[in-house]
Amino acid sequence: MANEHQWYFYRAGGFDQVNLRNGADLAHLDQLDQKLWVALACPTRGLEFDSKTLDLIDTDKDGRIRVPEIIAAAKWAVSLLKNPDDLFKGNPALPLAAINDATPEGKQLLASAKQTLANLGKPTATEITVDETADTTKIFSQTNFNGDGIIPADAASDDATKAVINDIIACLGSITDRSGKPGINQAKADQFFADLKAYLEWHQKSEGDPTLLPLGENTAAAATAVKALKTKVDDYFARCRLGAFDARALNALNRQEAEYQTFSSKDISSAATEVSGFPLARIEPSKPLPLIVGINPAWSDAIAVLRTAAIKPLLGEKDSLTEAEWVKICGKLAPYDTWTAGKAGGFVEKLGLARIREVAAGKSAEQINALIAQDKALEPEANAIAAVEKLVRCNRDLVKFLNNFVTFRDFYGRKVKAIFQAGTLYLDQRSCDLCVRVEDMAKHGLMAGLSRCYLAYCDCVRKSTGEKLTIGAVFSGGDSDNLMVGRNGIFYDRQGRDWDATIVKIVDNPISIRQAFFSPYKKFIRMVEDLIAKRAAAADAASDQKLAAAATATATADQTKTPPPGPKKIDIGTVAAIGVAVGGITAALGALLQGFFGLGIWMPLGILAIFLIISGPSVIIAWLKLRQRNLGPILDANGWAVNARAKVNIPFGGSLTGVATVPAGSHRDLVDPYAENNAGRNRLIFAVIVIAVLWSVWYFGCVTKYLPADFLPKSGYTQRNEQRAADAAAAQAASEASAPPAAPVAK
Repeated sequence: MANEHQWYFYRAGGFDQVNLRNGADLAHLDQLDQKLWVALACPTRGLEFDSKTLDLIDTDKDGRIRVPEIIAAAKWAVSLLKNPDDLFKGNPALPLAAINDATPEGKQLLASAKQTLANLGKPTATEITVDETADTTKIFSQTNFNGDGIIPADAASDDATKAVINDIIACLGSITDRSGKPGINQAKADQFFADLKAYLEWHQKSEGDPTLLPLGENTAAAATAVKALKTKVDDYFARCRLGAFDARALNALNRQEAEYQTFSSKDISSAATEVSGFPLARIEPSKPLPLIVGINPAWSDAIAVLRTAAIKPLLGEKDSLTEAEWVKICGKLAPYDTWTAGKAGGFVEKLGLARIREVAAGKSAEQINALIAQDKALEPEANAIAAVEKLVRCNRDLVKFLNNFVTFRDFYGRKVKAIFQAGTLYLDQRSCDLCVRVEDMAKHGLMAGLSRCYLAYCDCVRKSTGEKLTIGAVFSGGDSDNLMVGRNGIFYDRQGRDWDATIVKIVDNPISIRQAFFSPYKKFIRMVEDLIAKRAAAADAASDQKLAAAATATATADQTKTPPPGPKKIDIGTVAAIGVAVGGITAALGALLQGFFGLGIWMPLGILAIFLIISGPSVIIAWLKLRQRNLGPILDANGWAVNARAKVNIPFGGSLTGVATVPAGSHRDLVDPYAENNAGRNRLIFAVIVIAVLWSVWYFGCVTKYLPADFLPKSGYTQRNEQRAADAAAAQAASEASAPPAAPVAK
């Protein structure tokens, strides 16, 4: 079934892209077949686009934007504007008169926009901007009720309720209100009053049971002192019982002398950790624990606290403590330990019992709950204020985003950069406009290599701020002769900031047809240069060896007697091999030159054929790869889901990389005062070429037939050819003469 809405398409990048022209196109975006969308998903980060706008479109908050979210945002924005075509203007300010107040949502949104402006001190403004809606703290700074369910202390009208709200914040922490102030919500209020009630119920148990607080308010200090030493005191009495059982264990129970020697040479403080693991006192059978003299110095302070806080109040003044007395003290404090272990509402304990009882006796719970309910009642209005920000951002950004998602209009239009283009890289007298941010270079390179583009990954640094980023730059013009890892350039981001850029990785692919054409000759020249360099290095090494040998021979000439030189031997086989090689090369060169000069007026075509034979394969391969250049893998490696084969063909690729050229109308002085003087060399080369051509023309007899007889002496090559022709004619004549006469024909 045909769509009711009529779409318009344009051709770019080798495929058809929809042309979004007006609000009607946006309203019917759900009717556009997804197979015709250029992208199906993209990340909300790493793009040159307002991330807050992307977050508002990303309704499921998963960090990715997909087709259904785009359709929903477009339909929502179209429904709230009187003229949806205004979305294509991309204005940062939204006129209040443009909001469609014919619907309940639009009417509420218009009222919220006016309220926002009023809160900002602009009640007479006729339009609202993105900047005015972005600062929610400023919008709500003049009101304590903003629909977020959070109330600051200022929301209360009386000091008593304000004090309770501050108590809740002190005990449970705060939540930031839309106004930017610290506040509380219903959950924190409920928890506070529940803890308040639980703490009072727990504390009332001690009032009905005197055994829980045997020392009254001092019971806590006594219990703390006993708890700090219980393990060490129990250990002491257990060792004494073991010593009473078997006296042979006493030396081991008191530690060996060697253990003291390990730290005896060091300075030892009274609380040295070296002795803290030793017993509280010397172990003897059934010996009471001394409390003043003979105590392990690492525990003397804790023993003093125990005597003051627990032993003296419960047993009276004591110089030592028996095991039975220790058990008695622990037994009296055991109910307190059990009671404190079941403590409830511990968060509010810091307020003190008096303040807890005061708050619990008041009506602050009902008042705070009423304030929170009053704030929650304004939630629709507050949400509408948030919707105002979304509409203002869609008015500015939606169409721009669609032109980089549904279609790649910005990228192929080349009037503005696409949202995935991070900036421009200047390097090697070129400017690269197709630069993308890269988070994981290794992962990105695996996918981006399928794009058939020449990619240079660069680490970029701003030393003034310490900022760092990595980009992938596509080179689609010039050649790669001077591109290598370690080369430096300058990267300008979309904000115009400059970064130091260094190539750290290259994905090699053809850059241009021109590079492919000259590539074989450059490779041949590099091979020759390498060969010459190797031969020169070998010759230099051999020369050094000869010089060293000569120096050694000179230094030892008086010690050795040089034998007379024998006759020089000639390797006849080597000479013969050299002769055969020279002859073969001469014959091959001769055949080539004869064939070439034999072309006559077709010699230019022969020259062209030679060039095609040498450069043709590399040009064909480069042409095929350049036709396959595709933007998709580069973006897919960054988390996009590109739905089309977005080609970067040769003409378009040339527009993405600018090569340095002298501006039109400029005056050039071609005289270089430091240029090398190659005039003599050039004349010599020209003369050699002319002589070689003239000699070849004469040697192969190419012009002999056009000149008078004996005008030039005949070359050996011409004489041999004439002799071969004469011998062939003589042989033919001899063959015909020796043949028998033909039989007469019968009449």
